[in-house]
Amino acid sequence: MKKSIASFIVFVATCGLAQAKTGYVTDSIDIPLRSGESERSKIVKMLPNGMALTLLGDNTENGYTYVQAANGAEGYILTRYISHEPISRSQLEAATKKLEALQEENKALKIAQTDGQQISKERDRLNSELTELQQTAANAIQLKQQRDQLQERVVTVERELQQLKRENQALTDNTNQDWFLYGGGLSLFGVLLGFILPKLSWRRRSGGWDTF
Repeated sequence: MKKSIASFIVFVATCGLAQAKTGYVTDSIDIPLRSGESERSKIVKMLPNGMALTLLGDNTENGYTYVQAANGAEGYILTRYISHEPISRSQLEAATKKLEALQEENKALKIAQTDGQQISKERDRLNSELTELQQTAANAIQLKQQRDQLQERVVTVERELQQLKRENQALTDNTNQDWFLYGGGLSLFGVLLGFILPKLSWRRRSGGWDTF
C-alpha cells in the first residue's frame, strides 16, 4: 500500500515538473535522500549541506518532500531540512566570490586607469616633441629664408662692387687720358717756345744794331 502511494506521489510530482521550485539543504550535516517517506526507506544519496534541490512535490503528511538533487538523484527528504533561501555558508561563499570578482574588476580598473595615465603622459610627451619639431622646422625655414636673403644681399653687393670697380677704372682711364693730354699740350707748348724764343732774341739783336 505504501509503495502504491509512493508511486502515485512520484507520478504526480513528475507531472508537476513545470511548476517545480528550488530549495536548499539547511542542516550542517549530510542529509539522507530516501526512496520513500520513512526513515526505514532506502537511502538513495547523502546530500551535502547547502546542495540545491528541485522541489518536485509538496510537504506530505509524513513530513517529507519529493525532490531532485543537483546531481540528478531523486527521492524524499524531511521537509524541515529544506530552506527556500541558501544557507549562510552558501551565501557567504557566494558573497565571497562576488567580492573577489569585484576586487578583480577593481584591480583591472586600476590597471586600466594606470595605463590610461601612462598613455596620457606618453601623449603629452609626443605632443611636446611634436611642438619642438615644429619649432625646429620653423627655425630651419626662418634660417633658410635669412640665408637666402643674405645670399641675395651678397650678390647685390658684389654687383655694386663690380660696378664701382668699372666706374673707378673709367675714372682712372679718364684721368690718365687727361694727364696725357696735359703732358702733350705742355710738350707742344715747350716746342713752340723753343721755336719762338730764338727768333725773338734774334730780332731784338737785329733791331739794336740798326739803332747804333
